[in-house]
Amino acid sequence: MMNQRPIRVLVAKVGLDGHDRGAKVIATALRDAGMEVIYTGLRQTPEMVVNAALQEDVDAIGVSILSGAHMTVFPKLIQLMQQKEMNDVLLTGGGIIPDEDAQHLYQLGCGKLFAPGTHTHEIAGYIKEQVALKRNF
Repeated sequence: MMNQRPIRVLVAKVGLDGHDRGAKVIATALRDAGMEVIYTGLRQTPEMVVNAALQEDVDAIGVSILSGAHMTVFPKLIQLMQQKEMNDVLLTGGGIIPDEDAQHLYQLGCGKLFAPGTHTHEIAGYIKEQVALKRNF
């Protein structure tokens, strides 16, 4: 059972949000937890993120968003992922997202959204747990 490849995670910053320190901290923490991490860099569109996730054959997409555009970005990502039948890919993320908005995004199919200051072990654990449920090999 342990011969599976490492979990592959795409860490992305979508939109005009220019701060990526948090995304880089998460990327490093996920690498330290044994995952392969692809970091897209700043100012990605949802289309760029989903296409990169497909090309890289990732298990999870983690979006860092601090710009307040989460109610636009996450539904668009979910729509694109559904169109491309990426049903086995976890979409998670973090940023300043009010609980009410997070609840709406969960109903659309988004994974857990983490607030700033969440311990990186919690995020890595969540990704490992969810990918284990979704993997079909």
